[in-house]
Amino acid sequence: MPADPLSLELLAPARNADFGIEAINHGADAVYIGGPAFGARADAGNAVAEIARLAGYAHRFGARVLVALNTILRDDELDVARTLAHQIHDAGADALIVQDMGLLELDLPPIQLHASTQCDIRTPQKARFLADAGFSQMVLARELSLDAIRAIAARTAATLEFFVHGALCVSYSGQCYLSHARTGRSANRGECAQPCRLPYDLADAHGQTLARGRHLLSLRDNEQTDNLAALINAGIRSFKIEGRLKDLAYVKNVTAHYRRRLDAIIESSSGRYGRSSSGRCAFLFEPRPEKTFNRGATDYFVRGRHADVGAFDSPKFVGERVGEIRRVARDSFDVATALTLGNGDGLTYFDAAGALAGLRVNLAERVPDGYRLFPALENGGLPPGLNAGSVVYRNHDQAFIRLLEKKSAERRIPVRLRLGETADGFELTLADERGVAVTVPLAHARETARDPERAPDALRENLGKLGGTIYAAESIELALSAPWFIPASALNALRRAAVAALDAARAKAWRRPPRRPAAEPPTPYPDDALSYLGNVYNRQARAFYARHGVKVIAPAYECGGEQGEVPLMVTKHCLRYSFDLCPKQTRGIRPDPLLLISGKDRLTLRFDCKRCEMQVVGSARRK
Repeated sequence: MPADPLSLELLAPARNADFGIEAINHGADAVYIGGPAFGARADAGNAVAEIARLAGYAHRFGARVLVALNTILRDDELDVARTLAHQIHDAGADALIVQDMGLLELDLPPIQLHASTQCDIRTPQKARFLADAGFSQMVLARELSLDAIRAIAARTAATLEFFVHGALCVSYSGQCYLSHARTGRSANRGECAQPCRLPYDLADAHGQTLARGRHLLSLRDNEQTDNLAALINAGIRSFKIEGRLKDLAYVKNVTAHYRRRLDAIIESSSGRYGRSSSGRCAFLFEPRPEKTFNRGATDYFVRGRHADVGAFDSPKFVGERVGEIRRVARDSFDVATALTLGNGDGLTYFDAAGALAGLRVNLAERVPDGYRLFPALENGGLPPGLNAGSVVYRNHDQAFIRLLEKKSAERRIPVRLRLGETADGFELTLADERGVAVTVPLAHARETARDPERAPDALRENLGKLGGTIYAAESIELALSAPWFIPASALNALRRAAVAALDAARAKAWRRPPRRPAAEPPTPYPDDALSYLGNVYNRQARAFYARHGVKVIAPAYECGGEQGEVPLMVTKHCLRYSFDLCPKQTRGIRPDPLLLISGKDRLTLRFDCKRCEMQVVGSARRK
């Protein structure tokens, strides 16, 4: 017998239940959402009732709901977190996304555990340990290459997840303490102040300025469209889109884009791969990821190091290049472009100081080779900084966004219908793509149709009226001995009863994925000592690591024990490489420290060339 297809999962972000429902409508096989507390996006929390509403909708399509419970916890928060985990399970969620290992020492419900990105999974040893500890799925570090992913996949049976789109944290996830050191807001507590998006000066040890006022720790956004097949071959099975704080247009657009790309791979795989949920999507727009929020695109280190990973000019959404300004008047300007512009479009440009500025187009008029644009005026004139030769960009395409403001997708589950005969009338069978089937009888006298030639078409037309349901007729079989007449009212009632029965059967057939049992005796942790980088913030986390053989366990950075200068961030992003100062690329250059400067604030950059990493070193500000 042929092997069952390997399931590929598209995992989309849900700021709230409504966003999650639209992500599912646009093709997500699973969504991840924050609960009332302890999520790594503090501004994206949701009531348990909303999680239940989302789970009820998702499960109709066989899609999963994963709930982020992925901050590190204080001792006084452990009981609250345990109670919340049970409430989330009772609400119908399918998995908890976890960073704090202290949770595994608690009396948790029988729900799957997924290792959060903050677990910083970069090695086969770490991945295997987490699988042995009871994690069914884990998201790997975004910095990994295809070879590194392949090596991890060879050592664990857990489902491997990888970010394929969205914002990139410049630090290894879970290993950044810059926000806490500078503001008291901990990224590992869901409160990152994003100091990595601020402008900095870069100087060498002699005080020579190498760059001034640039966003040197700000990265372009992750974009793995062209690497999906390679990631699948390397062992990735869940493809994650970042963005629990992004708007609905982003969620719809990006989810639809990756749904199409994964479907194309699945359809061409000769049955090797399959969708992990039910239903097929029809989109009422053409997905274009560049049209919604992004900082430019990079595939980061999936295919090795390359230069264009930084978004140094601005951490904001600059947008697609429109063209150069050719003429400037008092209330308008002309831009040369091949794009189609429209009223309401949002444009950006860099002003004389190099800062990103923006404007909204009130009126766009075609002129030879482009457009004459009339923006909202400031003090009776154009916004400052618009000059002939300036390049303008578009970060808000009004026509595109309007398509996404209304219904933009429809997801239906293909079903096969069969109308047959019984001793006292008829029966209708509905079967879905997963093999769930129901049969509903109709007691009705068999009467010959007055128009035998048209009768079969009339029956098919009536049976196929599934527009108000989540189903679509893939085939309709009439297993009848004669062209019988069945009143439309009776056939409608039969169809509705069959749909209700199929809904109930599918709900009954749904099974939440089981919890992976932890290995016994406990598998030793790969290291016998943990520094503050282990993020041990409570007594239960300490007990977990001690139970797994760790002998030296330092408290988390947030405990305040690190008084001097320490690495506040470790990153594969290297400013020496970005500025052609890499000793591996240029002979005679030494990897001496550099300085990041923001006002009176100074951070030291140290370079580990053997690991090809940069450390951002500093100390906590005194309060």
